[in-house]
Formats: sequence, C-alpha cells, structure tokens
Amino acid sequence: MSTVTISIGPKNYPVACADGEEAHIAALGAMIAEKYALIGSARAPLEAQNLLFAALFLADELAEARKRAPGATKSGDEAPALQAEIARLEGEIAELRKVPAQPAAPQPAPFGNAEASTALAERLEALAERAEANAAALEAIAQSA
Repeated sequence: MSTVTISIGPKNYPVACADGEEAHIAALGAMIAEKYALIGSARAPLEAQNLLFAALFLADELAEARKRAPGATKSGDEAPALQAEIARLEGEIAELRKVPAQPAAPQPAPFGNAEASTALAERLEALAERAEANAAALEAIAQSA
C-alpha cells in the first residue's frame, strides 16, 4: 500500500492506494482541486460543503460526458454492444488480411499499384479509428463500473 497526499484548497488529504496507483490518484486529486478552485470567493464556511460543490461539478461533467458517449444507452448495456462491434471489426481485419498481394511491380506503391494501396490504406485507417473509438468507450465503461 502507498499513500498519496492530495492538496485541495487550503488542506492536504492523505489517501491510501495500491502500489503503482499513486500517479492516477494524484491526477484525480488535481481534478478535484481544479473544480474546488472554481468555487472562488463563494466558498461555504464548512470545508465539507466546498468539497461537495467540487464533487457536484465533477458529477455534472461526468453526466454530460456519458450523454455524449457514442452508442451509450440508458439501460447500461453498452459493453456487449461494443464487444460485438469489436468482434465485427476483427472479422473485417481478418478478411482484409486474406486479400492476395499484387505481384511486385516497378511502382513505389507497397501493394502493387497506387490506387489499390490508397484504397486499402484508407480502409485500414478507418478500421483503426473505429477500433480506437470502441476501445476508448470500453475503457470509459470499465472505469465507471
């Protein structure tokens, strides 16, 4: 176990965490401190109220982010849909790998001709972008669980 000291407003708070999680906890603390600073001169006399307001700012941001998440549903079953999309994309990648390579030609294009190379590169780039978006969505779901 490790301990990280988080500074929020005028106070320091020691927080216990697993080894290797120190940087993550410190980053989360920095997010809270940032929201705490937004309160400015409207701070309440009790520190607990100020921390509550900072937490409400963060909760509001999280709620808005969840509304904007691609493919999010209200039932909370995003993970199976994302896993199905990942499986579909993996199948599409496998199909692309089966495309026979064109015989070598004196052209500089890596797949035989510039047109085929460009089309394949565009498809691969689109697949990579979709896979990254799905991976980010899965990470967000995992972190919110």
